[in-house]
Amino acid sequence: MSSSNAQTKIYVAGHRGMVGSAIVRQLKAAGQQSIVTRTHAELDLTNQAAVDAFFAAEKPTQVYLAAAKVGGIYANNTYPAQFIYENLMIQANIIQSAHAHGVQKLLFLGSSCIYPKAVAQPMREDALLTGVLEATNEPYAIAKIAGIKLCESYNRQYGRDYRSVMPTNLYGPGDNYHLANSHVLPAMIRKFHLAKLARAGDLAGIEADQQRKGEIPADICQMIGFNAVDRSISPKTSVTLWGTGTPYREFLHVDDMAAASIFVMNLDKAGYDANTQPMLSHINVGYGSDLTIREAAQLVAEVVGYTGNIEFDTSKPDGTFRKLMDSSRLETLGWKARIDLKQGLQQAYADYQA
Repeated sequence: MSSSNAQTKIYVAGHRGMVGSAIVRQLKAAGQQSIVTRTHAELDLTNQAAVDAFFAAEKPTQVYLAAAKVGGIYANNTYPAQFIYENLMIQANIIQSAHAHGVQKLLFLGSSCIYPKAVAQPMREDALLTGVLEATNEPYAIAKIAGIKLCESYNRQYGRDYRSVMPTNLYGPGDNYHLANSHVLPAMIRKFHLAKLARAGDLAGIEADQQRKGEIPADICQMIGFNAVDRSISPKTSVTLWGTGTPYREFLHVDDMAAASIFVMNLDKAGYDANTQPMLSHINVGYGSDLTIREAAQLVAEVVGYTGNIEFDTSKPDGTFRKLMDSSRLETLGWKARIDLKQGLQQAYADYQA
């Protein structure tokens, strides 16, 4: 495996996001001395002229494209136009400007939602474009598929070396814990944490959490027995989660995802090309095994220290029954996840409390 020179100028798009920030941390830890970043206030990635001017001025030699508009089911259903438009624009602007200004190496970060709703498990790379997508996040998934195809098209037409990695469900430091639009693990961490505080009668702790992590929705206040109006607690004995608890999910720590991204970026071209195809070049990044939502909830409760009951509201949707990634292509290339779920959750909870 070749690796980038410490002096290589690397642009990490989306450096404030969970994956982008983890990539920056690991590049710095490896001694990378020239990392370029821009906040949204400094550079609007949906603005083609601004992105092109940035590339002309900075002239990076490598790009990690981790910038995206992301959200859970509610956000995807409520703002489908923004999800497809903003992601398409971000990807098209960065990839085109990278090419126009001579960037030979780029890594695009996709999502496991690119695969059809009804697909054989575990999901292989060649399942792409073989069936209908999950309706709730179709706009986002189509944008991500377009990103893969943009990379492949620039490779085929211009001889670029633009690669794509598709992560499974991610969690870890820098996650989003806002209960209106967070994903399953961070939502569980926060719900169990709040329930633990309520059971301890820790009013100050609940209010501090609300200040740091965002408004606690009315249904969660009711679930834990917290009255925000009169600042009282009548602690409940259980936490209720959506669905039946029977669907399976695979979870990957964001530090593993960052390590995999850097590994794939730095693979020698012969090794990468030997394990991919020009029009099927993306690589899955998963943990390698999954567990039920019920099992995940029990593990999160143990890590958080919540000792009450866990119940499931079966009137609420389960989502896709299983979404396990086939990561054998990446393992053949020489990389495998290292952080087990309990250890990773302990890190995530420590970060949540920090």
